[in-house]
Amino acid sequence: MSSPRGVASVAALLTAVCTLSACAAPDPAPVQAEPTSWADVQDEARGQTVSLWMYGGDEQGNTYVDDVLAPAAQQAGVTLRRVPIADTGDAINRVLAERQAGLTDGDVDLVWVNGDNFGTGKQAGVWLCGWTASLPNMALTDPADPLLSTDFGTPVDGCEAPWHKAQFTLVYNADKIADPPTDFLGVLDWARAHPGRFTYPAPPDFTGSVFIREALIAVSGGAQEVPLQFSQQDYDRLAPALFERLNALKPSLWRGGSTYPQTSSELNDLYAGGQVDMTMTYGPATLTELVANGTYPPTTKVLTLTDGTVGNASFLAIPSTSGSTAGARVVANLALSPEQQIDKAKPAVWGQFTVLDLNRLSAPDRAGFEALPVSPVVPQYEVLAHNAHPELAAEWVSPLNEGWRRNVLAGD
Repeated sequence: MSSPRGVASVAALLTAVCTLSACAAPDPAPVQAEPTSWADVQDEARGQTVSLWMYGGDEQGNTYVDDVLAPAAQQAGVTLRRVPIADTGDAINRVLAERQAGLTDGDVDLVWVNGDNFGTGKQAGVWLCGWTASLPNMALTDPADPLLSTDFGTPVDGCEAPWHKAQFTLVYNADKIADPPTDFLGVLDWARAHPGRFTYPAPPDFTGSVFIREALIAVSGGAQEVPLQFSQQDYDRLAPALFERLNALKPSLWRGGSTYPQTSSELNDLYAGGQVDMTMTYGPATLTELVANGTYPPTTKVLTLTDGTVGNASFLAIPSTSGSTAGARVVANLALSPEQQIDKAKPAVWGQFTVLDLNRLSAPDRAGFEALPVSPVVPQYEVLAHNAHPELAAEWVSPLNEGWRRNVLAGD
């Protein structure tokens, strides 16, 4: 088992030769899975060990994998080993290094991934493709669901299996904010009117990046005004107003904008400690447990915005260098089962929104979802996702992050 530090050193060696976006594996063409029956996949999977590389900073997610998903995999004859990492890019760099070395039995068998990490990996031939249609439980998802067919504008093409849905959500302390804003521009106005009580993570933190994309959409006049696909012309046209607005906001931020939380976890700690009155998350369902266990104040509420926020899905992808692809498929199929999706949706377990289409489930399985506890903190997913807009294509992410760094972080 490799530690995140060990992975980082491999990534550093690889990056010294080429950047992640430009690095070409020996053959960047997608590696297609060999057609085989599900019974044969199950037979081949027995006795295999599957290493799932995933972000190690999500305590609930780690516990779910260790205590719920791994035992279910063991019953199917597969040993599931969770490998904690600091950043998904670490896993991609490891796979790229393995491809360059010609390995076919690498250290990475499954990756929790989405967004630009998936798109960059797909472009470099990192992922095994064409395998998800063989998963029996994929029949329980809606093939017309755009969140499951594209990932930040990149077609999924059977290169990753859906795991759960997310909705970017702003969170506030109702004891401190009696009259909360109702749209995203209102959030920026509120922050300027209440100096020191708001901040956001510094991109490239995942949550900080989506915050500036939301700000771009709001400042530009709405989601319909920002093309989903990136072009330099659109960036040059839209980004200046974004950076002007964020620079105007900067003096009113926590510590006068002289520093930013480096991660979403740091922002959450500021909120939990009462230093700021808002935080933000892609996983609002986890708020129920954070309030129940006293981490967050009891007056924590979700800010529902009339202009909506971005929604997306997280996935499990199999690297093209894995030597345990059958076991990885069995784990991905288990993760899509109604039993696992129900357990994962419980606030006390992980509190993640299901990717299953409830209309495709049996009556008992549907009843299991309907029996999930109603949260006193978090509205139903349908409420959170009202007026939701899709993620901008992954190609927007790096230019906006770099533009923020040059124009806002390093600006006057």
